Amino acid sequence: MATTKAELLQGTLDLLILKTLTIEPMHGYAIVQHIQRRSNDVLIVEEGSLYPCLYRMEDKGWITAQWGKSENNRRAKYYSLTRAGRKQLEEETAIWERVHSAITLVLQAA
Repeated sequence: MATTKAELLQGTLDLLILKTLTIEPMHGYAIVQHIQRRSNDVLIVEEGSLYPCLYRMEDKGWITAQWGKSENNRRAKYYSLTRAGRKQLEEETAIWERVHSAITLVLQAA
Protein backbone atom coordinates (compact mmCIF):
# COMPACT_ATOMS: atom_id res chain seq x y z
CA MET A 1 0.00 0.00 0.00
CA ALA A 2 1.40 3.40 -0.96
CA THR A 3 1.89 5.95 1.77
CA THR A 4 0.61 9.45 1.20
CA LYS A 5 2.58 12.20 2.86
CA ALA A 6 0.46 14.99 4.29
CA GLU A 7 0.95 18.73 4.47
CA LEU A 8 0.41 20.06 7.97
CA LEU A 9 -2.42 22.50 8.58
CA GLN A 10 -1.45 26.00 9.70
CA GLY A 11 -0.65 25.93 13.42
CA THR A 12 -0.62 22.15 13.67
CA LEU A 13 3.18 21.98 13.78
CA ASP A 14 3.22 23.95 17.05
CA LEU A 15 0.88 21.40 18.61
CA LEU A 16 2.94 18.43 17.39
CA ILE A 17 6.25 19.90 18.59
CA LEU A 18 4.87 20.88 21.99
CA LYS A 19 3.40 17.40 22.46
CA THR A 20 6.66 15.76 21.35
CA LEU A 21 8.67 17.77 23.87
CA THR A 22 6.52 16.46 26.75
CA ILE A 23 8.54 13.23 26.42
CA GLU A 24 11.98 14.75 26.98
CA PRO A 25 14.26 17.50 25.64
CA MET A 26 15.10 16.79 21.98
CA HIS A 27 17.15 18.27 19.18
CA GLY A 28 15.49 19.23 15.90
CA TYR A 29 16.22 16.01 14.01
CA ALA A 30 14.87 13.90 16.90
CA ILE A 31 11.66 15.96 16.92
CA VAL A 32 11.21 15.38 13.18
CA GLN A 33 11.90 11.66 13.53
CA HIS A 34 9.45 11.30 16.43
CA ILE A 35 6.61 13.02 14.55
CA GLN A 36 7.29 10.98 11.41
CA ARG A 37 7.52 7.69 13.31
CA ARG A 38 4.39 8.33 15.44
CA SER A 39 2.39 9.25 12.32
CA ASN A 40 3.43 6.07 10.50
CA ASP A 41 5.46 8.18 8.04
CA VAL A 42 2.45 10.24 6.97
CA LEU A 43 3.58 13.53 8.52
CA ILE A 44 6.92 14.74 7.23
CA VAL A 45 8.29 17.93 8.79
CA GLU A 46 10.71 19.76 6.53
CA GLU A 47 13.71 21.54 8.01
CA GLY A 48 12.51 24.78 6.40
CA SER A 49 9.33 24.56 8.49
CA LEU A 50 10.80 23.12 11.69
CA TYR A 51 13.47 25.64 12.62
CA PRO A 52 11.46 28.82 12.04
CA CYS A 53 8.72 27.26 14.16
CA LEU A 54 11.19 26.33 16.93
CA TYR A 55 12.69 29.84 16.93
CA ARG A 56 9.24 31.44 17.05
CA MET A 57 8.15 29.19 19.93
CA GLU A 58 11.38 29.98 21.77
CA ASP A 59 10.70 33.72 21.31
CA LYS A 60 7.21 33.23 22.76
CA GLY A 61 8.68 31.45 25.80
CA TRP A 62 7.00 28.10 25.10
CA ILE A 63 10.32 26.27 24.78
CA THR A 64 13.91 26.85 25.79
CA ALA A 65 17.07 25.71 24.02
CA GLN A 66 20.39 24.49 25.33
CA TRP A 67 23.45 23.16 23.53
CA GLY A 68 24.42 19.55 24.15
CA LYS A 69 25.82 16.43 22.46
CA SER A 70 23.65 14.29 20.19
CA GLU A 71 23.61 10.49 20.07
CA ASN A 72 26.38 10.56 17.44
CA ASN A 73 28.50 12.91 19.61
CA ARG A 74 27.78 16.03 17.55
CA ARG A 75 26.90 19.39 19.01
CA ALA A 76 23.12 19.94 18.89
CA LYS A 77 20.59 22.36 20.29
CA TYR A 78 18.15 20.60 22.63
CA TYR A 79 14.69 22.05 23.06
CA SER A 80 12.66 21.74 26.27
CA LEU A 81 9.07 22.59 27.11
CA THR A 82 8.51 25.46 29.57
CA ARG A 83 5.58 25.97 31.93
CA ALA A 84 4.15 28.46 29.41
CA GLY A 85 4.62 25.80 26.72
CA ARG A 86 2.63 23.26 28.72
CA LYS A 87 -0.19 25.79 29.08
CA GLN A 88 -0.03 26.51 25.35
CA LEU A 89 -0.16 22.77 24.63
CA GLU A 90 -3.38 22.51 26.64
CA GLU A 91 -4.89 25.42 24.69
CA GLU A 92 -3.73 24.10 21.30
CA THR A 93 -5.06 20.62 22.14
CA ALA A 94 -8.49 22.02 23.06
CA ILE A 95 -8.61 23.99 19.79
CA TRP A 96 -7.56 20.92 17.78
CA GLU A 97 -10.22 18.77 19.43
CA ARG A 98 -12.94 21.34 18.58
CA VAL A 99 -11.77 21.62 14.97
CA HIS A 100 -11.48 17.84 14.61
CA SER A 101 -15.01 17.37 15.95
CA ALA A 102 -16.40 20.05 13.62
CA ILE A 103 -14.70 18.55 10.56
CA THR A 104 -15.96 15.09 11.50
CA LEU A 105 -19.53 16.43 11.73
CA VAL A 106 -19.26 17.96 8.27
CA LEU A 107 -17.81 14.80 6.76
CA GLN A 108 -20.59 12.70 8.29
CA ALA A 109 -23.35 14.99 6.98
CA ALA A 110 -25.74 13.42 4.51
